Amino acid sequence: MVEEISLKDFKKLDLRVGTVAEVERIPGSEKLYKLQVDMGGEMRQIVTGLVGYYTEEELKGKVIIVLTNLKPAKIFGVSSNGMLLAAEFNGQLALLTTDRSIPNGARIT
Repeated sequence: MVEEISLKDFKKLDLRVGTVAEVERIPGSEKLYKLQVDMGGEMRQIVTGLVGYYTEEELKGKVIIVLTNLKPAKIFGVSSNGMLLAAEFNGQLALLTTDRSIPNGARIT
């Protein structure tokens, strides 16, 4: 386990629902996809290391949870403006999603 945080610290995280609109491999990279994610009113580009876990076809249209207020970063020379959430255990990976239909951009509380 990691260090406990306060509810005040947790509330600093802006977690929102999004839908993967476009997926493409990043040339020269073995593990990276560049995603365009519909966040409900804005598109967000996110770089993620999901190659080998999900195909492009599996990702396109998938509803995901995105940390939107992470500082932008350049990964393999490509801008990334958020981080999708996933669970990992013993080499298996599962994306976090919603159990019901909810609009893109909805805040996770």
